[in-house]
Amino acid sequence: MSVAAATAAGYLGRRAAQKERVRILYRRALKDTLNWAVHRHLFYEDADLLRARFETSKHVEDPDTIDRMIADGEAQYNKWRHPDPYIVPWAPGGSKFTRNPTPPEGDSNWIPVMARMERELPRSETTD
Repeated sequence: MSVAAATAAGYLGRRAAQKERVRILYRRALKDTLNWAVHRHLFYEDADLLRARFETSKHVEDPDTIDRMIADGEAQYNKWRHPDPYIVPWAPGGSKFTRNPTPPEGDSNWIPVMARMERELPRSETTD
């Protein structure tokens, strides 16, 4: 492999990593915008402003400048991140997550409803 090919491969790898970091930063910032907006119409306005901020810098080609801009954007995101983000109730960290855990394996007679159901079924339909 020649030096030029190695340099080109390194440049393309760096650009791919930068694009991934920008994509992740944009998605995280967009999701965090939902935490700050009370109503959906406010979110749409904020999302448009956020997209415009990303669009103004998409023409930059210098890798060092891009790295610096990404670092500044991540620092600004961390500074303005919502202190109490919304978590879907049934997701990990949500208020309903594992509220009703699955019963342990074994005898189901400890569950009153199931015990009552087994008593009400005719004996031929129960499983032993």
